[in-house]
Amino acid sequence: MLSLRLYKRTQGRMVRQTTMFSMIIIVLLIAWRARMTLVVSTDIDGWNIGIPLGVLVLGLWFSFRIVHLPRFADFLIAVEAEMNKVSWPSTTELIKSSLVVIIVIFLLTGILFGYDLLWRAVLGLFEIRRF
Repeated sequence: MLSLRLYKRTQGRMVRQTTMFSMIIIVLLIAWRARMTLVVSTDIDGWNIGIPLGVLVLGLWFSFRIVHLPRFADFLIAVEAEMNKVSWPSTTELIKSSLVVIIVIFLLTGILFGYDLLWRAVLGLFEIRRF
């Protein structure tokens, strides 16, 4: 984990960069939230800056190093190779498929709403009235 060596740095670049940047965003959010929490909860000078800064530095280093570990890097390289094999739909296919899904969802919602009204009416006939 402390090595500066880059493992197969030219392979799987896009997936590795995306993974690293996603992890960096998570680390930034964690450091920001730690800073906000410590500002509110502690009065000790330095803690409310030092802890989030330490989390940030360690998180950035971890984000950089994890994508260069041999097992994880090989996995990401394989992911990119598989993503290149995918046949992606055209824009018109995507729009048509999305419309079909949206229409079916609304139809099923209407059918379920109708069933709900029907069962509510049927069960309302058998309702026990208390005085």
